[in-house]
Amino acid sequence: MDYLEFYKLKEHPFSNVVDNRFYYKGAQHSEALVRLKYAIDTKKGLAVVIGDIGAGKTTLARRLLEELDENIYEAVLLVVIHSAVSADWLLKKLAIQLGVTDVKEEKVELLSQIYKRLFELGEQGKAAVVIIDEVQMLNSKEIMEEFRGLLNMEMPEGKMVNFIFVGMPELDSVLALDEPLKQRVAIKVRLKSFSEENTKEYIIHRMHIAGSPKNPFTEDAMRAIYRYSNGVPRLINTICDNALLDGFLFKTNTIDDAIIRAVAVDLGLSEE
Repeated sequence: MDYLEFYKLKEHPFSNVVDNRFYYKGAQHSEALVRLKYAIDTKKGLAVVIGDIGAGKTTLARRLLEELDENIYEAVLLVVIHSAVSADWLLKKLAIQLGVTDVKEEKVELLSQIYKRLFELGEQGKAAVVIIDEVQMLNSKEIMEEFRGLLNMEMPEGKMVNFIFVGMPELDSVLALDEPLKQRVAIKVRLKSFSEENTKEYIIHRMHIAGSPKNPFTEDAMRAIYRYSNGVPRLINTICDNALLDGFLFKTNTIDDAIIRAVAVDLGLSEE
């Protein structure tokens, strides 16, 4: 037996792996989605999402991707996994993701292919949307200049491609590498940590989705989780997961603030 059976759960409620089924429709994320969809539907070209580690940026990016109807949008998600990315590699990856076949090696030809594909999508009535996560790792003036060049591709109704840049606060300085690109940011969303009330709602929501017949976390426990996590979703998940494990080991049906304090000590967390 593990804590799933003990607390009558169908699955782990606090995994840090992004799963849209557990998406919490808080006011902040809902507003962010409205702003980003507005930027896309009005073909603004460039919108930016900035947040600290664990603030839910990737969750928001994947939710946006899921909500874009594939009959209306040609939407792709690129995740930057290291900083050693060249402008040429990025253009080729973008071309492939957008559906370009027989991708050319020569840059001029490649850009022509991308333009033709974007034009085709426009003719089909589709909006091209490219969501790029961890953009702060693209710390290159050359790459920023390439993005600006792609944003120069226009049709009468607006930009041929819409970029959504997602990243940590350092993204501001990366954009500053190319001032004309920075000035083209039409929408900027800054994700903040959850409030205490949001934190409680988030915990209850995830427990419910996981099949919990009753929320085992007491009010005092949820307040303590907020204090130790400072409302950061990833930390909330980690604390709650450990607390459920401790609760199972102690064979207690209720997770109180004493268990949360013990977990926080183990994790090296202090109250904000």
